[in-house]
Parts: sequence; structure tokens; C-alpha cells
Amino acid sequence: MNSMLDPRLKTAFSPQRIAIVGATEDRNKVGGRPLHYLQRFGFRGAIYPINPKRETVQGLRAYPSFDALPEAPDVAIVAVGQEAVAGVIDQCAARGVAAAIVMSSGFGETGAAGMALQQALVAQARRLGVRLVGPNAQGVANFQTGAVMNFSTMFMEVAPQDGPVAIVSQSGAASVMPYAMLRERGVGVRYLVASGNDADASVCELALAAAADPDIRVVLMYIESLGDPAMLAEVARVAGARGAAVIALKSGRSAHGAKAAASHTGAIVNDDVVVDAFLERHGIWRAKDVHGLVNAVELYLAAPPRPAERLVVMSHSGAVGVLCADAAESLGLPLAELGAPVVKALAAIMPSFATAQNPVDLTASLMTKGGMYADTLGALAADSQADMFLVGVPVAGEGYDVPGMARDTARFAASRGKPTAVSAPQASVRDAFRAAGVPVFAHETDAIDALHQWSRHGALLRQAAARSALAGAVATVPALPAMHAAAGSDEPLLSEADSLALIAEAGIPTVPYRLCRSADEAVQAWRALGPDVVVKACSARIPHKSEHGLVFVGLQTAEAVVDAWTRCTHKVAAMGVPLDGVIVARRVRGRREFALGVRQDPLFGTVVMVSDGGKYVEALRDFVVLLHPFCEADVLAKLRSLRIAPVLAGVRGENPVDLRVVARAAVALGALAAAHPKAIASVDLNPLIVGDEGQGGWAVDAVIERAGMQGAHGHE
Repeated sequence: MNSMLDPRLKTAFSPQRIAIVGATEDRNKVGGRPLHYLQRFGFRGAIYPINPKRETVQGLRAYPSFDALPEAPDVAIVAVGQEAVAGVIDQCAARGVAAAIVMSSGFGETGAAGMALQQALVAQARRLGVRLVGPNAQGVANFQTGAVMNFSTMFMEVAPQDGPVAIVSQSGAASVMPYAMLRERGVGVRYLVASGNDADASVCELALAAAADPDIRVVLMYIESLGDPAMLAEVARVAGARGAAVIALKSGRSAHGAKAAASHTGAIVNDDVVVDAFLERHGIWRAKDVHGLVNAVELYLAAPPRPAERLVVMSHSGAVGVLCADAAESLGLPLAELGAPVVKALAAIMPSFATAQNPVDLTASLMTKGGMYADTLGALAADSQADMFLVGVPVAGEGYDVPGMARDTARFAASRGKPTAVSAPQASVRDAFRAAGVPVFAHETDAIDALHQWSRHGALLRQAAARSALAGAVATVPALPAMHAAAGSDEPLLSEADSLALIAEAGIPTVPYRLCRSADEAVQAWRALGPDVVVKACSARIPHKSEHGLVFVGLQTAEAVVDAWTRCTHKVAAMGVPLDGVIVARRVRGRREFALGVRQDPLFGTVVMVSDGGKYVEALRDFVVLLHPFCEADVLAKLRSLRIAPVLAGVRGENPVDLRVVARAAVALGALAAAHPKAIASVDLNPLIVGDEGQGGWAVDAVIERAGMQGAHGHE
């Protein structure tokens, strides 16, 4: 068993004995619906309704209390008023119940008072050794065993069927929406969990219990607040080890959405950009909406996702072929160039007016030449350049051998071992292909989206596997003399001079500079570093010097340097803050400015940001985020996703920008901060001036915030 998986939660997924506290005769009430489902869906274990006012409930013997039960239940469903829940948990512990599914509401989702009750309930359960799902939980359902401990109305309307999919959600509605969509497509679901407030067992821990089942091939998650990312990383690791996929819908992307998610569950909202980086790092695909959560599931079940690029489109409609080609290009999926032997074979099969290129147009001749469909697939099977296939069937029916087309497609997909999708707007046509085991979609855009997700998710999984070895590597990082030099200070920020010294020791190239404490020293520095220098005031209290007129650029004479020195000292004295000295730095030029930032995230660890530099960083928001540890190749791949990437690569005869120096700086900065989380709270390196490829670059300015000192002083 996985070391992070609590056996009590595994029991909660596959119990043999279930007690329902608050069991009612009315199957349309929270305490009655699970009891109805357990009997309706064939649960073969023991069911113990607890209701002191009745002798039977829904045809089963009722018991007045836990003490009256003939044996200890594995799981208790708690459907009583808020005020009675704590007493029920005491009884569960006394009887040895492993886990309680608390459906009762009135806890953390209601505000501060409810949160206090919830925290007390969790403390009580942990002290007594009982795991909680909830409170405010819709419940847990195992459709393989019939242990449907869930009160959703959905299962009254949409019949369950066991299958290789698990749905684990913090929201009840967001658990049954994908369930209904999958069942409409004929896909079976084994586990469905709506965890509610996640007060004890989190949505991630419950997903791990589902992922531990070797029959589960796709785990779908709806997450409002990600409080234990290490557990989610373990879900991805356990699933990925056997080729299963994890797809997550994380709400709260927008400011209003984040606020609504917090009020819904009393949850802490995470920085959405960091969540993106975390999910990508661990090979978890992030869906944009519920439709995206389920759209590609049939492809995942047909074959584990893997990197793929080149697509072949085949249809008996030229318009559909063009639409598919357009949709594929918009997502960055290139159409494969069919090899000459394949084109020749296609030309021999198809009528002269058909198109023997990609997209392949069979024309309406398909209706009169039934064998042409299978022959065309056979010819395409010989093309080694094709990674994925899409068959568009815009219209079919009388005159078309649809069952035969479905069988031929299924055989083709099985023989090729490559993803093959079909788009068909007619439900009867989709039913025929689905019956043959072929992933089928109502719209060609959905099919293209699914193929794109399947292939890109495969790339994420491959990158995550390659990165796992890096995670265990220990980077060599320098000591912190600059930090030690400021140890006696209560300043929250290091001065620019100390910050530059520290990042230089970390291996980041910095602009040549000297910290000068007199005008004579400044002139000597100009003579050593000039003739073109920059003069800046240096004070830990003034991180943004240019805003106060404390940066002087392009000084080329001793007189100019002395004048800048004088103006810096007078201005800082007028501001009433300490002056560490004046920096004289060589003026460097390059092709591009970059900004690098680091912060310590309490959940995700060391976070590194890289962006186009300058004063418009926040306004333009053209940046990438990485989580330590990462390598130079990771940074370079991320930089290629920036909007300015084509400019960085060189346009109209320009040389490429030296992005390797940016990558090396990002890796070094992340390693430095990760090695000293108790000393470094954040780093702002802006700008890093970079030249053409091979010319290198220089960190020109940096500010390091000391850990534990945030807010000690207001920043100028």
C-alpha cells in the first residue's frame, strides 16, 4: 500500500458494514437517499440504519444506537443536525468505526462561527482516531460494489455503471455533472466522491484512495482550494506509474471566481499561476471547464496519453476536412505530410476527383463504394509520419454501411496503436462507433480538442517523468556572507550592493560595480570601470531608486560622478533614511532586458518568475512561472511560450537573444532561495540585461527580502 494512503480511507471506499445515523423512511431526504441507494444498487454488505424512533427503516431493521449494533461498522454515514454531530463521532470512536461521512451542514461553509465548530470537530475526530469525509459532504459512491453512500438525486435519473473512471470533487454539483456527461457517452464510473468542506480528508487524499485502485485509468478532480499539494503530487505519481491520467478542474481562475470559491467552502485561495505551474510539473492536465474535464476521457481509455504531433484527417466531405484542418492549426497540431507511396496508394483507391492528400476527401463515392473506406484506412496505416487520426462522418445512414465503418475503424485503431477519433453529428452514427469501442464526438472541434489534450498531456507526463530524478538532486549553493553581513540589522531588505554580492556568489553574472563611501572612492571606481558608468544611491530602505531621482546614467567625467555622488547623499539625507554608500557600476548594453523574481510559497515551495523586463512587467503580464527544482531546459521551454518568443528568436535578420544566460540565472536563483528558505523570503532581479546569443548578460539591479522580516519597515 502507498505510504501516504490512510487505510481507513481505503476502507471508506470499499466498506463491508455501513451504519446510517439519521436514517429515514423518506428516500428523498439526506438520511434516506443513501439507504435507498445501498439496496437499489446491490450492496451486499451489512446495512445498519440507526434511528431510535423506528423499528424498521425502508424495510430494514433499525437500531437505536451504535451500542445496539451486532458488529462494528466500517463506515458511518452521519445525517443528523449540526448540534448532534460531535456526539455521533464520540459513538463512532467507541465502536471502532474507521471513517465517518458527515453529510450534515452548518460548519465552515457558513462563516467564522461554523468554522470554529468545524475545527473543533476535526480535532475531536483526530484525537479519537476517526477519519472524516466532510462535513457538508454529498458523500462517497462505489458503483462496483454498490456502496453508494451519497445523497445526490443524479443516480435516480442516470443509472450508474462500473468503469475505469474516478470522479473526486469538493463540490456535489461538480461531481455529478461530469458523471452525467460520461454516462451519456456510455463511459462507466467506479468512484464518485463529493468531499464538501475537506475539513479532515482532503479532496487530494480521497483522490489518492481512488488512484490506488489498479483498475482506475482516469482520475477526474474538481478542486476549489488546493491545501495539500504534496498529496496531489502523490496522486499523479501513483496514477502515472501505471499509465493512468489525472485531469483537474481547478476553479477560481478569475478574481470573482476565486472569491466565490472561498465563500463556498471557507477555503484559502491559491495563486492561480502557481497552481498552473504545479499541475504542469506533475503531469496533471488542467481543464478549463466541466466539458474539458470529460471531453477526452474516451481517448484516454483507448490508449494512455503520449506525445504526438502530426494529424491525419479523413472524411467524405471536403468542407469537414477543411474545418478540421483549421481547428487543428489553431491549436498547433500540424497535419501530416503523407508520403509519396501512401499518396499513390490512395490515388489507386479513390475516384479521380477525390483528394489523395491530407485532409483526405473520400467524397460521396463512399456511399456507392463501401470497400473504399476500409481500403483507405489500410493505405493510411502504412504512413509512418502520422501520429493521430480523425475521421469526419458529417452524414451517414441509409446507403452507408455504418456498422462496417465502425468495425473497420476499430480494427484500424487497434492495429496502429495510435489514437483515432470520429466526429459525427448524428446520434445513431455515434452509437454505432461507440458500440465498436471507437472514441466518437458530436462536433469536429470537440474531437480536435480531445486529440490535442491527449497528445499534450502525454508530453506533460513525459516531462514529469524526466523531472523526477531532478527533484532528488541536491544543488550546490553558496554560503550567505552578504546575508550574514546584515544579520545584525533589522532591515527587511538587503541593500542593492549586498543583494548583487549574494546573487553573484550564486553564479549569476552581475554588472561590475563598486560600493563607494566617499566622492574620492566614486571617482576611483569611475576610472576603473568607466568611461561610461551609472551612479546610484545604495540604501536598504530605498529599493526603487529611480522613483526618487537617485539613478544617474551615462556619466563619463569625474565631475559628473562627483555631482551625482553629492546629489545622492543630499537627497537620501533629506529623506531621513540611512545611506550605505553610492554604487558606481559599469554601464552595460544588450539586446533585451529580463526580470526574474523569487518568492517562498507556503504550499508550493520556491517559486521563480521570469518575464520580459522593464517597468511594464505587471501591466503586460508576459511571464512564466517555475517551481524549484527545475533545469535550464525547463526554463528555455517556458520562454518559448512567451508572447515575445518570436522576437527573442530573432526576426528580420536579427540574431537570437542569449536565452541560455536567462535560463542559467533562473536555475541559480531558484537553487539559492530553495537552499535558504529561512533566510530569503523573496528576490527581485530586474533587469537582467542580455545580449545576442553567445554574448551573455549581466544582472544590473537586485533586491533581496529577508525571511521573517516582511513588514518590519515600510518600503520607500
